[in-house]
Amino acid sequence: MPKFVFLATDVVLLLLIAAIAFYIWHVRRTPQLAATWRPVFRDPGAMASLTVLSAFLLMAAVDSIHFRPLLAAAPGAAADAAPAYSTKTLSALDLALGRAMDAKEKTYSPPLAIRSFDKESVLVEGKPERVYPRLTYGGAHLADEAERGADLAARSAAGLGAGALVCALLWLGVAAARARRNGLTVMRSAVQVARGESEIPWRAVVITASLILLFAGWAIAVWPHYHVFGTDKTGNDVLYQALKSVRTAIVIGTLATLATLPFAIVFGITAGFFRGWIDDVIQYLYTTLSAIPSVLLIAAAVLMIQVFIDKNPQMYETGLERADVRLFLLAIIIGVTGWATLARLLRAETLKISQLDYVQAAHAFGVSNANIMRRHVFPNVMHIVLIMAVLDFSGIVLYEAVLSYVGVGVDPTTNSFGSMINAGRGELSRNPVVWWNLATAFVFMIAMVLAANLFAGAVREAFDPRARAFRIRRAKPVVPAQEDGITPTAAAPLAAR
Repeated sequence: MPKFVFLATDVVLLLLIAAIAFYIWHVRRTPQLAATWRPVFRDPGAMASLTVLSAFLLMAAVDSIHFRPLLAAAPGAAADAAPAYSTKTLSALDLALGRAMDAKEKTYSPPLAIRSFDKESVLVEGKPERVYPRLTYGGAHLADEAERGADLAARSAAGLGAGALVCALLWLGVAAARARRNGLTVMRSAVQVARGESEIPWRAVVITASLILLFAGWAIAVWPHYHVFGTDKTGNDVLYQALKSVRTAIVIGTLATLATLPFAIVFGITAGFFRGWIDDVIQYLYTTLSAIPSVLLIAAAVLMIQVFIDKNPQMYETGLERADVRLFLLAIIIGVTGWATLARLLRAETLKISQLDYVQAAHAFGVSNANIMRRHVFPNVMHIVLIMAVLDFSGIVLYEAVLSYVGVGVDPTTNSFGSMINAGRGELSRNPVVWWNLATAFVFMIAMVLAANLFAGAVREAFDPRARAFRIRRAKPVVPAQEDGITPTAAAPLAAR
């Protein structure tokens, strides 16, 4: 049995998933909070974005199950000898993509190619010639290069067919679940989903999931025999690196955002509530922090951490654990140095809330300042915290790419979009251009950031009181039909929200 390894970032992701599950349970039990979230889940763009983010989160969760394989017993070893484990730590994603991880070529190769991108000198009938050599893994099963087109077409058709079958089952499953809930026939429910007539935009969800499944089916059919997105300078599969980079982006975006919240909430609410010299001190603190270039501040902290890691190698059993510590601390540093903007917003909102009648009444009744901030101020600024947390996630993912580009990002052994972009910048000066490494990182990162931004926009409109008031003024008094468990009587007030 392998030895499971629990990294610091693994614990963070598991806690994140548990927190999301708990929050969903809390929302379902809180009618007012559920009513606030309802416009988000009625927005087709937000639901499509949530589907993409869920796929990325699932991939990161699978990549966070780490273990060290059990080594075979040495010949002649005693039966009761202690088991020996590999010094290389793998993940469940590595286990699923084992061939892609091990299929390394000598150097660059274009997407779906069977020959190297660079020429090599070989002896042909005793004479040296410059040729494009065959790849070790890409297209190795082909006896004749002429078979490549037909082989790719057959495998692509099989993969897309399997993906289409799974998509059909997904459509049928959604239609059956809605039919059972709303007392409809499965056919009628499927027609409503296809036409977008359901209260929840299941069509956007199913279409987005179908596109992901079709790509996954095609990649699963083609990837074992070809490098789908080519290889990099050292011959590593580019698609494998992109999938491994998803976890790094989610860890940094999530952990840095969570590290920002305590400082921003405490300092922002305290400054706005007490005002006076306390407000002046806190304003001076975050103004000074904002005046320092964040890249230089983070670079100095990262270099100091790297010196400590290099001087204490005995603290880490494997190279992955060492790289994970740097990833964990980098996310913390980004969060600790990036709380000033949210603190300003919370200070301004607290200044307004602290002058409202119910807060003044609490002061008059002798309620302590701590209880007023906890019971009256903090709940009324949570919409700002939630909006900024979702918005900051995408910004931090892009920020990691900038840090890796200047050499102070994640460990060089850690896969990340920033590392791929940093490695690909020199490839653009080649002739012909090596474009696939940079393009793959760009597409994956843009997909994650765009999905996060679209979902954040829907969350902002749902939780921002000013945006909600504007939406209420423009809303039409339309009573939707009875669908998805919502009766016309209950749906009328919900439409106004």
